[in-house]
Amino acid sequence: MKHMKLFASSRPLMLPLVLVFASALQLQSAQAQSICSNDKQTPTQQLLERFINADCETCWADPAALPATAGQIVLDWVVPGSKGDDGILSAVANRDGLTRLAAVAMRLPDSATTRLSSSEPHSGVKLRVAHGLALSGYVGASIELKPSQTFAHGLSVTAWLALVEMLPKGTEGSVVERNLVRNVFTSAWNMPAALRKKELLRFYEARAMSVAQGIDPDRLRVVGWIEDQKGRLVTAAQSECTP
Repeated sequence: MKHMKLFASSRPLMLPLVLVFASALQLQSAQAQSICSNDKQTPTQQLLERFINADCETCWADPAALPATAGQIVLDWVVPGSKGDDGILSAVANRDGLTRLAAVAMRLPDSATTRLSSSEPHSGVKLRVAHGLALSGYVGASIELKPSQTFAHGLSVTAWLALVEMLPKGTEGSVVERNLVRNVFTSAWNMPAALRKKELLRFYEARAMSVAQGIDPDRLRVVGWIEDQKGRLVTAAQSECTP
């Protein structure tokens, strides 16, 4: 198998200040039009993560790859291996995968492995993710959590937002559809112990995320999820683009 040439490098780019403002304005416009968000979707309680070592020659097209089932959101992490740029999948490897493995206390697999997280429904907890259109190599993206008045007061949670490229089944021989992780950011949110009367609890983060050259912008989506202090999944969401 030759090195994968279909995908551009996922290495991060420097972010000029002007593009931060441009992406922020673009994101506000997209959100106002309800484009590329999870607004019309039902909450998701399962997150399937597939990790692939970039050194593994057969993992991408492995016929035993676990497909996502109804009600699951999937993430595909290609993690740098010991061969560095000589790894067969190095063109799509992302060091954010190493951060994710550390966060969930998993070692880098020699080949491929999966992780399934499930959560209990939390009444009144609303998660919104959204993104705008690709502009000059960047996409404005956001994640917003609106917990209920009774949910986890005094608890700290971590918000994750991943920019993914949706790849159809058959891409480079893959037997499953994939959400290839291209960029990630995290944010720690602390729930107050108590709220003042009529005070609304809301957590929000917006960023401009870099997009490598050669990526089809029509395939870009964002996946967001919330984890509690013990790393347990609270809720997850994926954007959907509508005309």
